[in-house]
Amino acid sequence: TLVKRKVKHIYVANWFFGAFILAVAILHIVNGMTSPASLMKSYSVYSGVQDAMIQWWYGHNAVGFILTAGYLGMVYYFIPKQAERPVYSYRLSIVHFWALIFTYMWAGPHHLHYTALPDWTQSLGMVFSIILLAPSWGGMINGIMTLSGAWHKLRSDPLLKFMIVSLSFYGMATFEGPMMSIKTINALSHYTDWTVAHVHAGALGWVGFITMGSIYYIIPRVAGKKQMHSVSMVETHFWVATIGVVLYIASMWIAGVMQGLMWRAVNADGTLTYTFAESVKATWPYYVIRVTGGALYLCGMVLMAWNTWMTMRGTKSVDVPIPVGPKNPRGVVDAEHVVPA
Repeated sequence: TLVKRKVKHIYVANWFFGAFILAVAILHIVNGMTSPASLMKSYSVYSGVQDAMIQWWYGHNAVGFILTAGYLGMVYYFIPKQAERPVYSYRLSIVHFWALIFTYMWAGPHHLHYTALPDWTQSLGMVFSIILLAPSWGGMINGIMTLSGAWHKLRSDPLLKFMIVSLSFYGMATFEGPMMSIKTINALSHYTDWTVAHVHAGALGWVGFITMGSIYYIIPRVAGKKQMHSVSMVETHFWVATIGVVLYIASMWIAGVMQGLMWRAVNADGTLTYTFAESVKATWPYYVIRVTGGALYLCGMVLMAWNTWMTMRGTKSVDVPIPVGPKNPRGVVDAEHVVPA
């Protein structure tokens, strides 16, 4: 893709894929550094709070470079292709890339508020997490505005619905994350199901939906067909999955805030108003809604699996011609300006 490319310009989608590959390798190497004690035994080179810091540098950047950078590469390739429109702002995509790559590396400490981690480190993580809102929303806006002049396609194109709604969940999750990194808000949200809601708005809504949309784009082309076996089933999948995600994260938002308030409630004499068991019992109805939402999301994936099977059934290996699109203002053909055949 890079060595044998026909043009000097490297598609911005590949910038994100490249960062994803390199950063994840670095994360695994640094996080996994150990000191051998014997032939079959080794210990981490980190200890105590340093180990916690490295673990969350790894943990949050795994989110940042697998579940964000990798999937933003899909956004910058598949949305312009499906919408048959150039990416809204090429310059913004480059600013988005470098700002995101630099800022994400510093956000890990927000998982360690009110722990033994030095207070200045916690504050640094909080500040960079808040800054992270800017490039994240810049990328979201860039993706959504790529539909300028093609909004009418959303009425009849379920693939675009998946892709654009994924960006909406991306915007939601990347607003919520910086907000939850603020110490005073984190004091309420930490260890509660609010965190579960935040993670799954990103994992099910953002990552899941852009993946589904991208796969629905790829499968017919791999099979040498014009579209999926059942476009109406793709539409059904979209609505079933959307309702499932909304039920899932809304129930966990409510449960999380309720848990945080119950855990910090005290009587006049300073004793806790509620036991932990009472907070678990109060959470039960929201877990019923959560499992209902998760089941709906799973049903959507079953529909997708069947639709994929029917689309691929009986197909043979085919050569799909690569379309060449118009040149951009710099006289370079790039992925953001290539339209599907």
